[in-house]
Amino acid sequence: MILMRSPQTELAFPQKIDMSAPRKSREFIAGLVLDLLTANDPSGAYPDSYYHATANRVEANAPLRDDAICDVCIIGAGYTGLSAALYLADRGFDVIVLEAHRVGWGASGRNGGQLGSGQRLDQSELEAQFGEKIAHRLWELGREAKSLVRDLIRTHKMDCNYRPGILYADHHPRLVDGSRAYVEKLQRDYGYGQVRFLDRDALCETVNTQAYHGGALDTGAGHLHPLKFAQGLARAAMDAGVRIHEQTRANHVTRSKTIHVECDEATVRAPHVLLACNGYLGNLDDSVARRVMPLNNYMIATEPLGAERAQALIRKNIAVADSRHVVNYFRLSRDNRLLFGGGESYGYRFPKDIRSFVRPRMLAIFPQLADVKIDYGWGGTLAITRNRMPHLERLEDNLFSASGYSGHGLGMATLCGKLAGEVICGTAERFDLMASIPTPEFPGSTRLRRPLLALAMLYYSLRDRL
Repeated sequence: MILMRSPQTELAFPQKIDMSAPRKSREFIAGLVLDLLTANDPSGAYPDSYYHATANRVEANAPLRDDAICDVCIIGAGYTGLSAALYLADRGFDVIVLEAHRVGWGASGRNGGQLGSGQRLDQSELEAQFGEKIAHRLWELGREAKSLVRDLIRTHKMDCNYRPGILYADHHPRLVDGSRAYVEKLQRDYGYGQVRFLDRDALCETVNTQAYHGGALDTGAGHLHPLKFAQGLARAAMDAGVRIHEQTRANHVTRSKTIHVECDEATVRAPHVLLACNGYLGNLDDSVARRVMPLNNYMIATEPLGAERAQALIRKNIAVADSRHVVNYFRLSRDNRLLFGGGESYGYRFPKDIRSFVRPRMLAIFPQLADVKIDYGWGGTLAITRNRMPHLERLEDNLFSASGYSGHGLGMATLCGKLAGEVICGTAERFDLMASIPTPEFPGSTRLRRPLLALAMLYYSLRDRL
């Protein structure tokens, strides 16, 4: 899912918070200690989303019942874990993947399906922080992330409905000149000719709304069915020999020369372990938990609109993400529904009626859909970092973590899985480049950081309304 866009490098937090102040509800406080793996969804079942309704029907892999030994144990069967597993298996490693629910159950199977260019931070911000040389290397990693996804789709014949094009739309006139200048920068300094600026008239010809004032169309980016892509990765990994155990929760990781991963009924022993948990890390590692924050976001799917009405809404079948700090993102499905995501909440519980929660945001962009029925509404938990860059960390010589994609995870999570595979194979340069980017800790303990984030999110959502 796509979350926040901001000219600031880090999320801004208040320096002090009155912990005795009234809360929005008791649920907000309870949300600070909820188990996110079980808080909002039935155990072992996919959410009732449009993606699940249209995904491939595959039988669940058996839970781990007996102790096992392997070369690499990966915790989490999302894009990161499955990409790493496939990379390692192709190189002869014996790999076990542990998944608490189902393959692609988390953000990998619920997100907006947008495969963006570059990193979550734009190149100007990266240059300001790290210099032009590092910024160019990070751009090339982002370029490889897109190519990797497309290559995997083609090589493994995944039917996940990939289509080119993402439009980044400016919700305020003051942002238009910046979009124009950034397009020119990418073309001039990065040789990227697949992006072009759209003024208001050109944008309105592409997206039938008066909500935006200009933007940038990136035809080198694209969008797809995210759960089908995750399922395709899992199928490719299993074909390569990976053992995937679903409904198998990792409860504890004991660090040693041979790491022990303790599950409910059995233990896996492996000389290398990768934490690929993203927003569902729980208490497996405190260092990562201090730097990677779970956050919920929500999507809806309309009833089928029919080809004519759908194409009048968004021409050329592109995806759209806007410039709000709490991003609205949307696209058409293969069967001509509008898939629309957006909205923030300040507790870990999903809203009771997600359809009603997101629908007003959709109507603010497309008031002409007031008569349209909403068939699906679902939530998901992604993970963000303060600087909005992925957090890769070498926790021990044989224990690694990759997470915190901040709404830019379709490509980067897939690539970071490959980078984790590379470092386990003994080639550390690219993993270490990403790991060298400092990830600031969130203020307060894991209990206190959530109220601070809520205030920061409230601040940004108020700015969006100005």
